[in-house]
Order: sequence, then C-alpha cells, then structure tokens
Amino acid sequence: MSVELTLWRPTAREIADTADGELTAIRGADENTEIVNVATASGECSPGSLFCAIKGERADGADFIPQAAELGAVCVLTTRDPSQIPDPGAPIVIVRVDNVVRALGMIAFRYRCHSRAKFVAVTGSVGKTTTKEMIASVASTRFKTHKTKGNHNNELGLPLTLFELTPEDEVSVIELGMSALGEIEYLSKIVRPDIAVVTNIGTSHLATLGTRENICRAKMEITAGMPENGAVLLNADEPLLFKEYTERGGKPKLMSIYNRNGDFRAVNLRLRTDGTTFDMICGDKVVTNVELSVPGKHNVYNALSAFAVGTLLGIETEKIKNGLSSYVGYDMRQSVYDIGGITVIDDCYNASPESMRAAIDVLVALAQKKGGAAAALLGDMLELGEYSRLLHDQIGQYAATAKVSKLFCFGMMSDVVAEAAIKKGIRAENVFVCLDTRDPQTVADMILNSLSDGDVLLVKASRGIHAERVIELLKKKRSRRKQTKN
Repeated sequence: MSVELTLWRPTAREIADTADGELTAIRGADENTEIVNVATASGECSPGSLFCAIKGERADGADFIPQAAELGAVCVLTTRDPSQIPDPGAPIVIVRVDNVVRALGMIAFRYRCHSRAKFVAVTGSVGKTTTKEMIASVASTRFKTHKTKGNHNNELGLPLTLFELTPEDEVSVIELGMSALGEIEYLSKIVRPDIAVVTNIGTSHLATLGTRENICRAKMEITAGMPENGAVLLNADEPLLFKEYTERGGKPKLMSIYNRNGDFRAVNLRLRTDGTTFDMICGDKVVTNVELSVPGKHNVYNALSAFAVGTLLGIETEKIKNGLSSYVGYDMRQSVYDIGGITVIDDCYNASPESMRAAIDVLVALAQKKGGAAAALLGDMLELGEYSRLLHDQIGQYAATAKVSKLFCFGMMSDVVAEAAIKKGIRAENVFVCLDTRDPQTVADMILNSLSDGDVLLVKASRGIHAERVIELLKKKRSRRKQTKN
C-alpha cells in the first residue's frame, strides 16, 4: 500500500528523530530530502517514498531495498544494520529502528497532530465497522470527513489510515481492532480521540482473553489516549461496559433500547425486512421516525451511536437523520440480493454468537415476508477458545427456536451445531453437515438440491471460513440452471 502525505512532509532526518532511529546516508543521500509518500511494498515506491521494510513470516522487506531505491524511494525504515543491506545502487537514507511497525506508529502520531480534525474512535466486539460507517455518513452531512477504509484497524493499518488525512478534513472516524490486551491502548494513544464509542462486549477473542470481563477491559482501553474533556459513548444495555467505566469515576453518554437511563434511547422500533424505523428519546427531546435502510435491531444500536456522535459534533437533528437514512451496508455485511430466484443474505465478513443471532432474526423475518423457507448456511465462529463447543451448540439451538427450516453447517464445529438444532426441533433431513472448509462445492450442491425459488438463504461465518466461496459457486450453478431451463 502507498499513501501520499499532504498534512506534513517530513525529511529523512525528522523521520529518524520521530522514530528514535539511527540514520545512515547511503551514496551521498541528503537527510533533508522531503518524504512525499509512504509505501509498505517495494513495488509501490515512487520518487520521494519512505519505504517501510517490514519483516514478515515469508520475506524481509530489507531484501527489497535496492528495488525501492531504483523506483525512487529516498528513505527506508528497517531493523537491519546498514552494513548488511545490499548496495541499493542509488542514494537513499537508511533509518534503523527496533520495530518498523511501531516506528510507523510514532510517525503516524506526529502526522495526526498536524490535523485540525475532531477524532472519533470506534471499537466493540460486534458492529464496529457498521457503526464507523454510520458515524461517517452522519458527519459528512456537515463536515469534510475522513474514515478508516476496509479493515485497516490494527497496528499497521491504523498508521496508514492516519497518513490519508488531508488538510481539509474536519472529522476523522477511526476503527480500532484488537486481539489481545494492550493493543487498543496503543492505538488510542496514537489516535488521541476526542470521542470514543464502544458498541458492545461479545464473546469474540475468548480464545486469547479468556473471559468477557477481560474483553471489556481490552475494549475500554480506547479511553487511554483521550483528553480529559473527551466524550465516551457506551451501550447501556451491556452492564459490563457501564460498570467498567463508572468504577473509574467516568460519566459516559449512554445508548440503549431497554435501559431507561440511556441518554439516547430508541423506542417504538418498527423492524422491516428492508430496513428499520424507530423513535428516540434524548433528554427531554423526542426524535421521531429515524429511518435506516438496513434491517435488524442490532443496527438500531449502531445508529444510536452515530446519532450521539452527530449530536456531540453539533450537527442538526434533520441532517443526522438524513445521514443515517443514506447509509447503505457493505459487501459481505448483510447484503441482500437474488441468485436465480433464491434471496441470499450475504453476511460472510465475520461472525460471533451475538452477530449470528442477529443475522438469524433478519433471515426469519425476511423469509416470513417472502413466504419461502428460511435456510441458513452457518460456518464456524473462530477465536472462541474453550467456549467454542458450548457457543456453537447454543447457535444450533437458537436457529431451531427461531424456526430456521433448513440448516447447512460448514466447518469443524458443524456436527455440534447440527446436533443441537436437531435436538431443538429442526427435522434431521433438513440439516446438512460439511466438516471440510476446503470443500465449498459440497455445500453449494447441498443448497442447490434443497432450496427452491422464493426461499431465503443466510450465509454467515467467521472470515477465516471464506463462506463467500459458496455464494460464488451458487451464482455460477444457479445461473446455468436458469439458462438451461430457458
């Protein structure tokens, strides 16, 4: 990835000073040469690049410094001693650091400090990307808004996101991800958010963190980089969040559906298969008919966070409502489309027990509206550790209780989900199992042989399962069947 720098163009000397690095000028390179872009791959370098020679599992970026120099890179961050670097064949400044990614974070923090934007940071077990997108949609109704693209929410992706800031940006909406304690604290101290949002505490990362309490503590690290007057927004329907923050003496703004103490509370929810409408109580003010184009109660929580952020940013109520109504879902996040007469809910991006249940609710509601069978392809949920079997069992039970009529289980936990679903009431002949995630074709064939025109299929699994492969096979085979019939 290559990012052009527009806020601040440091010299190689400034890069070394900021990153606590040792500077060595090769072939008469000028340490005062200005850096115009940052590249993480040698092939993406161009004149004026800072090349980040990251050492990975398969390759060391330092081996590609000559290629970077040939393409015009003027400075390189590396952990390798300059005496051990192949002759670059062109002038270049070597900045040796202990850790390239951490050095990049230090540079990104200094870069961020040149921005006049208000920074909003978002984290949570479920819904952080959707919430980030809704907040950006609301903020853009009044302000020039910058946001995290894709899943660039980790210690490498975050600095690259911040380098995309421009002098014109007035609001920046940043997503923070994690897999262990301490990671969000590190990211928060780079972003220094003015507003922090924690969407919820789920069961993702139980494998590494062990308990939901530890997950909560990890998510609340988002406050580590905040100024004293920063605003913290929490889901009041999640007791762990409220307890963790208020025990520190904090006074967060609260979003809720059930908790009457919520500062932004959704009431009178009207859930539809193509969207959601709700009213909101905010202090002594009532906002009616907040419209979302995405279905599900879980999206109401995301919208409440966006509404709260919009209010804190001083955006007028009608503009906030317009920003929410114009939000559309992302690919593989509950996108709904037709494949040869079958309605598919594509929710392949990721999965946790909480998001699984929310997606099943949307599936059943949509199937009832269309009058077809509610079918679900449920793949494994990863990173659940010792709780994995229990939580997959609970999802199988939930699918049966929710009246899913056909269930396709995909992954190593397929038998657990299937057995629980059958015990809870789904007919055994309507439950299909494929343990081998390397074989999406078998699952696609099961679905094609079981579903009919008018049926609705949910496809959801953790990212590592790559359930979208099944959808692609369905598109090809269903299209061929239609062509054959015609």
